[in-house]
Amino acid sequence: MTMTNLMTTTTSKQRLFLILLAAGSSRRFGEKKEYLKTPSGTVLSNAAVAFLSAHDFAAVSVSYPQNESKENAENALFCEKIVENARQNGTIFVFAKGGNTRQESTKNALSALLPFAQKDEQCLVLIHDGARPFVSKETITNAIKIALENGSAAPAIPPVDTQKKIGEDGRIKEHLVRATLAAVQTPQCFDFWGIVFAHEKASKAQKEFTDDTEIWDTFSGKNRTKIFEGDEKNKKITYRSDFFKNDGGNMLIRTGLGYDKHALIPNRPLMIGGIKIESDLGEDGHSDGDALLHAITDALLGASSLGDIGSFFPSEDKKWKDADSSALLQTVWEVVQSHGWRISNIDCVIALESPKFLPHREAVREKIAQTLRCKKEQIFVKAKTGEKMGDVGQRRAIEAWASCLLTKNGNE
Repeated sequence: MTMTNLMTTTTSKQRLFLILLAAGSSRRFGEKKEYLKTPSGTVLSNAAVAFLSAHDFAAVSVSYPQNESKENAENALFCEKIVENARQNGTIFVFAKGGNTRQESTKNALSALLPFAQKDEQCLVLIHDGARPFVSKETITNAIKIALENGSAAPAIPPVDTQKKIGEDGRIKEHLVRATLAAVQTPQCFDFWGIVFAHEKASKAQKEFTDDTEIWDTFSGKNRTKIFEGDEKNKKITYRSDFFKNDGGNMLIRTGLGYDKHALIPNRPLMIGGIKIESDLGEDGHSDGDALLHAITDALLGASSLGDIGSFFPSEDKKWKDADSSALLQTVWEVVQSHGWRISNIDCVIALESPKFLPHREAVREKIAQTLRCKKEQIFVKAKTGEKMGDVGQRRAIEAWASCLLTKNGNE
């Protein structure tokens, strides 16, 4: 089998739609697999993040089981900040009740997108299994690029085992040539109006289709689906072992440790986690001296192996004089996110003799979560005193430690 191997490229402007199919019963898994919790959200939200981080989508249609409330799908999808941010920035999210078959669920999801499609511009739709959270940006971009050229595209990988066609009697009926076979994955990308037309025709046929490429090739009247090289890591979670195995290939987990210490001097503000706290002493530093945010910044950079705070904001550079450490942290986090990393949690310790930190803890947690665009529950901060001993105990310094856990798909 010959496959097109394309590097990630920037596509031209077009209206993009996304369908996430999550209407199945998950019978073989034993519970609703798309709603399972992951370190950063759910299986469904992880799949959505992969697409929303790769391209801008005009609308996203999510199918959900016909015997369930759409609220379950909404909760599983909007639990990650990246998805919620996309909604706030104009991406439309609609939920379509599933049918008795995958074909019916896809048709319903396509119908839910019709009000947002314009016939006078090029519209593409990517159809993806909600139980495939490990899809890469390269696969998504290649699907779009090839569909723009061909009208349709689908990733596929060569089968590992020799394939045989089996008769009703249980005997081999035909010996298939493995080199001509492909295991097709998602996302499958199509001209929007072409696949809508094809599904309308397929719904009248006396046959159930389990794959959108077959519907396209049979009913669209356009070029047959172009196959390109898929990714073996882009697995569909089917059995419990697919989700719970820890082979290091599907999910990368990294920890980072950050530390900072600043002298305390008069006539400087005391900044902790982006919050100004009333005090007669504040941090002496080139920026605003927020030791806690500096420690968090270094923890994130360490976990992602992207440098340290000094390499991003050198103290000898005058433009960082009295800089807002929240803005510095946000800048670094955008870089870390661009490499596919997501926050699981951040745990911090502050060493400060006075003033008391406890009355300010919730405001600090909220501010850090706002800066990092994550949930407050993912951030925690504890405080210790120096018991009147050393630099901290004598109010000569403040110290901060931060530990973070980052995750990302192993194929990003």
